[in-house]
Amino acid sequence: MRFVGTIDKKGKNYSFLLPDDQKMYTDIFIPHAEKDLKNNHKALVEIVSWENPKKSPEGKVVRVLGKKGNEKVEREAIVLESGMDIEFEKEVKKEAKKINKKAEEMSRRAKGKRRDMRREKTFTIDPETAEDFDDALSIKRLSDDLIEVGIHIADVSFYVKKGTAIDKEARKRGSSIYMVGQTIPMLPEILSNQLCSLNPGEEKLTFSAIFKMNKDGEVKERWFGETIIKSDERYSYKEAMNRIEQGDSDLKLLNEIAKKLKKERIKKGSLKFKTEEVEFELDEDGRPVEINMKEILDTHNLIEEFMLLANKNVADRFGKSPFVFRVHEEPDQETIGELKGYLSGIGYDVKLGGKVTSKKLNEIIEKVEGKPVEFLVGNVILRSMAKAYYSTKNKRHFGLSFDKYTHFTSPIRRYADLTVHRMIKKKLKGEGLKSTDYYEKICRSVSESELRALEAERKSVNYKKCEYMLKKEGETRDVVISGITEWGIYVRDLDSYAEGMISLRNLEDDYYVLDKENYRLIGRHTKKEFSLGKKMRARVERVDSEAGLIDFLPL
Repeated sequence: MRFVGTIDKKGKNYSFLLPDDQKMYTDIFIPHAEKDLKNNHKALVEIVSWENPKKSPEGKVVRVLGKKGNEKVEREAIVLESGMDIEFEKEVKKEAKKINKKAEEMSRRAKGKRRDMRREKTFTIDPETAEDFDDALSIKRLSDDLIEVGIHIADVSFYVKKGTAIDKEARKRGSSIYMVGQTIPMLPEILSNQLCSLNPGEEKLTFSAIFKMNKDGEVKERWFGETIIKSDERYSYKEAMNRIEQGDSDLKLLNEIAKKLKKERIKKGSLKFKTEEVEFELDEDGRPVEINMKEILDTHNLIEEFMLLANKNVADRFGKSPFVFRVHEEPDQETIGELKGYLSGIGYDVKLGGKVTSKKLNEIIEKVEGKPVEFLVGNVILRSMAKAYYSTKNKRHFGLSFDKYTHFTSPIRRYADLTVHRMIKKKLKGEGLKSTDYYEKICRSVSESELRALEAERKSVNYKKCEYMLKKEGETRDVVISGITEWGIYVRDLDSYAEGMISLRNLEDDYYVLDKENYRLIGRHTKKEFSLGKKMRARVERVDSEAGLIDFLPL
């Protein structure tokens, strides 16, 4: 077992590691042999013996990261804590360079065997800061009401073969991690950002889902296979939106079709709540100077809908066992009961009796749309959902209301997609696949890796919010109550979207009693109430970036 933490040096003879992981209940003893350790420096330590659970285990230092509080050190600590590493092993780097060196010859031989899409209008739409482009769209008008839309995905499986050092490392990582200010890629950058990336003006090998469809988004014909493309443009979401507003007829048509696809999807039961995502403006040292809520444009929806279309159709066409599905099960009744109580606490009496459907949840979302409590309801519904995962057993996708669904569109950053590509290629050639048990092991592995990556990303965002709020200690802020518990009030800063807590012991003007059913605190003498969604003023008392905690005091 390995842990990241802060060194506490006790003279010349020994040190302790104070683990960052709150679940690790004891310090780790480091003997005097580790001479180069410094107080308040972070390190990665491996436990070598732990004979008595009542005493500290003994550990050895694997790596010294640097001084606590340093931006790069804290980022690396979060990544290492997730079980991943920022750097790749020498063998993996060497293999990546070898593939890159052979790539031109490999690609030249493959071109003649692929469907040639290089003459079609093709483009990518990604975030402004994106460095790897694993999906592109092409459009070709066939008649007044019929178009051909190509969804082209980087053909990672052509270069990364099963069983190689790169493949083993990719499977171990499971996915890329998107930290604030840095991407920790699943594949070495020579592959993820260069060879496999669908960069504009470069011929690239792709694996594609190509649809003939009408302007209402109805698929009339579909084709799946290996292709070669040449992207004409690399748009950011904002640039693509500007092109639509300026009258680009092809982008405008794809946007109109995407809107129809989304409308039909929601009509059939797909959840439509908005997910919140913050964006950080960082200074040259990587410290946050501004936090904004990410603006969701039509072009975000455009890409999402066509990727969903590809994933759904791939699962429908190739989803005969063995296969890898993306599964999202129904929420359990106990969780939904808690959701109902929460909604009642903020003034929404909803009927969720019987089987909970996504359509019923959409009715709740519609009721709060545009209201101050919208973010509260969206977050609570999200938390009440079961976690999506990968499985060889198809159990539908509740959130999307799809009978079959998979992940096909991001093999640069997800090992599940790379596995799906390999399976489809074999099925298209009529070749046999490995056993279902083999693929189920991959499903379990990448599902666990995904959760670790998401946790690392969450910690990264929370750390940056706290880092921003450190400069606000002592300030009075506008906050909204986001949670009520028996130990205090959770509040959200309306400027930074950072969450903190007002401890119950700091409510000194009265003795407050928890009304659990209605999610509120009531003063026994003053009858003063603190309830969900209520705005108030509070002072930033203390910020602990490492622990991710912000303490507020009420005013």
